[in-house]
Amino acid sequence: MIPMTQTNLAHVIDDDEAICDALAWQLRTRKIECSTWPSAEDFLDAWRPEWRGCIVLDIRLNGMSGLTCFDTLVENHCQLPVIFITGQGDIQMAVDAIKKGAFDFVEKPFNHNELVDRVLAAFELSDKRRYIEASRETVEERLASLTPREREVMDLILEGRYNKVIANQLVISMRTVEAHRSHIFNKMKVRSAVELAQLLSVLKN
Repeated sequence: MIPMTQTNLAHVIDDDEAICDALAWQLRTRKIECSTWPSAEDFLDAWRPEWRGCIVLDIRLNGMSGLTCFDTLVENHCQLPVIFITGQGDIQMAVDAIKKGAFDFVEKPFNHNELVDRVLAAFELSDKRRYIEASRETVEERLASLTPREREVMDLILEGRYNKVIANQLVISMRTVEAHRSHIFNKMKVRSAVELAQLLSVLKN
């Protein structure tokens, strides 16, 4: 059962009960909440986009493989970083998965403390992704509050145009441009064109 929490959670997916139990114990000794899953199918049936944390995924599982599970998560835009557990013969598969966006892989037999360190690093990435996504949503909401004319003026401000040039290009008065600039800065909650450009840069990530 998944704890109803907004904190980071490590999801261990492995059909070897002994490995799941050992990893769960090690994670909990480091004050890390975790949940164990005996199959990829069980995890995918329960997964929700709002979950935070990371996934520790055995590359070879009974039923759906770890790689197929990863591909399914990618297709569904899952933001949880994935750490693969691999045998020696699976290293190339793990490397290929990393090229497709997996966070890391750990080769068996692995040091449990080192794996926990990678889980903590994955949590940091998960938090960063959520921060960027939340920031993107905030910026998009602020942009949606601008009128079509304010968007025109904003684009010209971002191009570095002076008020006089903007006024001439849009065939409006300087005072109107100044009013639009003030409204734009207020709605976007910035104090300058530089801050505006920095704020909008989050949409490029």
